[in-house]
Amino acid sequence: MEKDYQKVWSKCLDLIREHVAPKSFMTWFQPIVAVGLQGSVLRIQVKSQYVYECLEEHYVDVLRMAIRSVLGANGKLEYSVVVEESQKGRPNSMIISSTQSGKMSGNGIDMKPEKGMVVENPFERKTNRLEIDPQLHASYTMENFVEGNSNCVPKASAMAIAKSPGKTAFNPFLIYGGSGLGKTHLAQAIGWEVKQNYPDKVVLYVTTNVFQRQFTEAQLKNEINNFLHFYQLIDVLILDDIQELAGKRATQNTFFHIFDELHRAGKQLILTSDRSPADLKDLEERLLTRFRWGLSVEMQVPDFETRLQIARFKARKEGFDFSDEILACICKYVDSNIRELEGAMNSLLAQTVFTHQDLTPQMVQDFLGKMIKDQKPEMTVERIEKVVCDYFNIEPEVLQSKTRKREIVQARQLAMYFCKNYTNASLAYIGKQIGRKDHTTVLYACKAVADLLETDRTFRSQVEELQQKLYCRS
Repeated sequence: MEKDYQKVWSKCLDLIREHVAPKSFMTWFQPIVAVGLQGSVLRIQVKSQYVYECLEEHYVDVLRMAIRSVLGANGKLEYSVVVEESQKGRPNSMIISSTQSGKMSGNGIDMKPEKGMVVENPFERKTNRLEIDPQLHASYTMENFVEGNSNCVPKASAMAIAKSPGKTAFNPFLIYGGSGLGKTHLAQAIGWEVKQNYPDKVVLYVTTNVFQRQFTEAQLKNEINNFLHFYQLIDVLILDDIQELAGKRATQNTFFHIFDELHRAGKQLILTSDRSPADLKDLEERLLTRFRWGLSVEMQVPDFETRLQIARFKARKEGFDFSDEILACICKYVDSNIRELEGAMNSLLAQTVFTHQDLTPQMVQDFLGKMIKDQKPEMTVERIEKVVCDYFNIEPEVLQSKTRKREIVQARQLAMYFCKNYTNASLAYIGKQIGRKDHTTVLYACKAVADLLETDRTFRSQVEELQQKLYCRS
């Protein structure tokens, strides 16, 4: 026998269908599931916070009309928003109430503040270590981390650490790479896996910026001992954006002692950085030495196939009705990082609401062209190698050969020069990727290019032309 709330929602859907375009109905309303009815309040379940926000932003009037038509003038909606969560014993949804006007009431959201924004007071001594909140984002799990060629090594390393935190050679574990590539996601995913495998272990995620503020406050209150005590309770410490320690000598000194204490006790340290250990500046050598004790892995810019996998995953998770052709078009145009890819998908979905039109590849190209036309593409070793090879009309494989032809040697040296100056890649990585050379060859190539720039006007014009091509989207 069909439940009353299902009958009510079915009647509401019949009314909504008459007032919205078929495509919009399929995208926004068809996936909704009714889950309860209490008096004149109908509860519906939506797939994500994003879907909820779009419904309240763009379809509040039609929802209000349908609810009141079926339940009367006092009819109200209550949303159950799915929150993906792999940890046992934690809620898998949050409840958001809507008032009669369709706007959220002041006390209508039953949810915690965003994770990672505030770490609990480290100056209060804990009688129970397990009271410490790990500060992990609910969606940053291994299940939600899409693996591809650009991140397979970091992912495999992370899984090994999660199985035996503090007991592998990967301690500390440093993940480095450009912005928006998934470093924070993977670091926190380790935390979730550890909590699942070892419920009694204390995990804490903290940004370097928050760590710095806590340290400053501890100094002002003369509570450094309590600060140190708090961090010595942690079994798995995840410190995000360690490059922000640069120049902060007192904070570096304190973190050095925390690092040593945790490492000596067999605790796991997980660090993220926007550059490799070799390229970190204004950090004490003793800290840099310790960063090299364990494993450093690079999170690279995802290739097309990985971007397409990520786009498909997001579309499925958020309920986006995008065809493979549209997803491929988005991934071809947005090639810098995952964050920009997700932002582009959100913006394009909103456009379908505003225009009531199905997306076409031309619409995607036109819209994204306007949205990111002023943004410079992110410089990567792979991008530089491609641009240089296109400019000299040679295949990338030729750069890897041992030929000493003048034009090939010059192309290789220019590629190394641009990589050193325009990316955060280490000299060793640049040499390995371009010509299978060592770091000394990269240094020699950069000096050769710099010398020619000073003495050869034609060569200087050639370099300037290449620089323009590097910063043009193609």
